Amino acid sequence: AAMATAHSLVLLGGAGHTSVLYTGDAARVQAFEERMPTGRVLVNMPASQGAIGDVYNFRVPPSLTLGCGSWGGNSVSENIGVKHLMNVKTVASRRENMLWYRVPQRIYFKPDCLAQALQEFAGRKRALLVTDDPLVALGLADRVVRLLEEMGMSVRVFSQVRPDPGMDCVRSCLALARAFQPDMFVALGGGSPMDAAKMAWLLYEVPDMKVEELALRFQDIRKRVASFPRGGRKAVMVCIPTTSGTGSEVTPFAVVSDEATGQKLAITDYALTPDMAIVDPDLARGMPDSLAAASGIDVLTHAVEAYTSVMASNMADGHAVEAVRLVFKYLRDSVNHGGRFEQAREKMHYAATIAGMAFGNAFLGVCHSLAHALGSAFHLAHGLANALLLSYVIEYNATDQPAKQGMLPQYKYPWVKGRYARLCDMLHLADDLEGDSPAIRQAKTARLVRAIEALKRDCGIPGSIREAGVEESAFLAKLDEMALAAFDDQCTSANPRYPLVDELKELYRKAYYGEPLASLAEPEAAG
Repeated sequence: AAMATAHSLVLLGGAGHTSVLYTGDAARVQAFEERMPTGRVLVNMPASQGAIGDVYNFRVPPSLTLGCGSWGGNSVSENIGVKHLMNVKTVASRRENMLWYRVPQRIYFKPDCLAQALQEFAGRKRALLVTDDPLVALGLADRVVRLLEEMGMSVRVFSQVRPDPGMDCVRSCLALARAFQPDMFVALGGGSPMDAAKMAWLLYEVPDMKVEELALRFQDIRKRVASFPRGGRKAVMVCIPTTSGTGSEVTPFAVVSDEATGQKLAITDYALTPDMAIVDPDLARGMPDSLAAASGIDVLTHAVEAYTSVMASNMADGHAVEAVRLVFKYLRDSVNHGGRFEQAREKMHYAATIAGMAFGNAFLGVCHSLAHALGSAFHLAHGLANALLLSYVIEYNATDQPAKQGMLPQYKYPWVKGRYARLCDMLHLADDLEGDSPAIRQAKTARLVRAIEALKRDCGIPGSIREAGVEESAFLAKLDEMALAAFDDQCTSANPRYPLVDELKELYRKAYYGEPLASLAEPEAAG
């Protein structure tokens, strides 16, 4: 009966096109193939993406044009010839494409490693230091300049980077670079100086690259509408983080603002990966406590979203889990000057880089999409924006029956609740709960959310967007615009539950008013 129904559906305008079967039975595949009058028979993959080719398989060549065969029922983009009238069937099973794990060639870490690490570039002639005015005032920029000059380099400093840098800032930095012709870029600071420097470096290396092409979204980073040539021909890129949050020193991302639209652009390509990261915790010990708190929850968000992304892999999982462990163990002392303050600041600095390696390969989710739009609209610090949204996003994702799940071939079924449960187990939050039933996974997810909320409270994070100082009238006026921007954000495509715009609006509303989290009232499952 099912076969007959499928055959009837194909005849309703689909003859010669595509038919899809979900099964693990080879005999059923053969029977289905023989019965269906279609040019492509796809096994265990969605027709909407699988029929395009080279997304859910690599046997079917990429194409948006299908020969119709003598079955007819389809139009093609060229004059009908003999080849279009031949009934040729291609049967393709779901196949996972090659994955990857890419990080900077060199990552140096430990207290006071800055001077020794920079010696790797002895022999370079001209260095452009990209930083901000506060780090100049603190003397950190002068310290780096002296080290570079002692190595015989000529140094120029660009210190005009502001929080949430825009393309105007990038262009100003690029103009200095083109005039100075450095063979080394050095980014010193938090995410803003590093992102601005990475963008200026890329445009310095590839002058013809257009910003609108840089911002184009993708489903697979290796299959882009616009290709990103690899830099490094003119200058190397060195990143030195002075905050413990963004992980930009090891990632292929740069977030810059578009002054014309006011939106944040999450630029993504491995051409933006620095050549070296110098992770010296001595440079971050003086962070204000509020910055340490927001940055620390940003690290946690990076790790949790990387671990639950549709691009999660065995290669990235270990880094994500270790970053989560470090945050829960050390963030409180880092913020509240606990008995192991110095050690806590050091470990949180490493956690930021470790999480960066995870999400630089597994990517992020809708918490970051929502945070990008929220931060852009109201100039909230990125880490704080993530902190205000994270628990609501976890509850939203934690379903076994999403209306639509993320689209990548290795994400075969909704697994996210099980992954939240594993994080709960790693943190020993549910040692009294045994088993792996849906109810147990739900209970463990609830305990993870409770632990995150307790951590936020202990670190002084506001309880809602409203408590963070955003006026209600302004928030409601921009709600639709923010939800659309978040839906269109590059991070959304890697989220395990693919959202509707109305669902994103609801997440914003809950986070704005600080609505009670379901996890805080979740009944305990029987062990």
